[in-house]
This record gives sequence, C-alpha cells and structure tokens, in this order.
Amino acid sequence: MKRHQNLLMMLAVIVLVAVPLWMVKKPAPGPDGTEVEIFRGADDQAKDVIATLAPGYRPWFKPLMEPPSGEIGSLLFALQAALGAGFIGYYLGVSVTRSRLRREHNKEAQC
Repeated sequence: MKRHQNLLMMLAVIVLVAVPLWMVKKPAPGPDGTEVEIFRGADDQAKDVIATLAPGYRPWFKPLMEPPSGEIGSLLFALQAALGAGFIGYYLGVSVTRSRLRREHNKEAQC
C-alpha cells in the first residue's frame, strides 16, 4: 500500500508541474515586435540593466548549456531548488535523529 501511495504522490507532483506549463498561453508580441517571454527571471532583467548602463560590456564567459526556452530554464532552477531543499531536510532529519539516539543510548548506559 505504501508503495502505491508514493507512486501516486509522485504522479500528482508531475501533473502539478506539467499542467500549468502546458496550459499557459503565449502572449502577443510586444510593441516593438519582439517575442514576450512569460517566465522571465532576474538574470534576464539584470542583463538588460547592464546593457543599458554599460553598452560596451562583454561577459567574461559563456554558459556551458543554454536551455531551449525560458520555461525549461525556470523548471531546471525549480528542480535544483527542490533537490537542495530535500538534501538539507534529509541532513537535518538525520542529524536530529542521531543526537536523539545518542542521548537515549547515554541514558541507558548510565542506568
């Protein structure tokens, strides 16, 4: 039963991630004819500000991998954040459990 619950929960998470990305409608092009990005992040906005303040600025390096769209980039960022939060939560849980078990073991040894 537990295995089926886990599979259903993973399926629900996948559906909750995929359906909003699938249902979102692309907006009409901007007034200058350029395509409007829906999931535009702070990195893109910072790039625009730098280009405005220092037009001759050139980046020091190029990214190793460029996602095909902004949506994919946002999804990868969210996945990275979720994995990091899961790792930190797991580590904290293990640490608390270890310290609790040590305290219990020390109490039994003293008795």
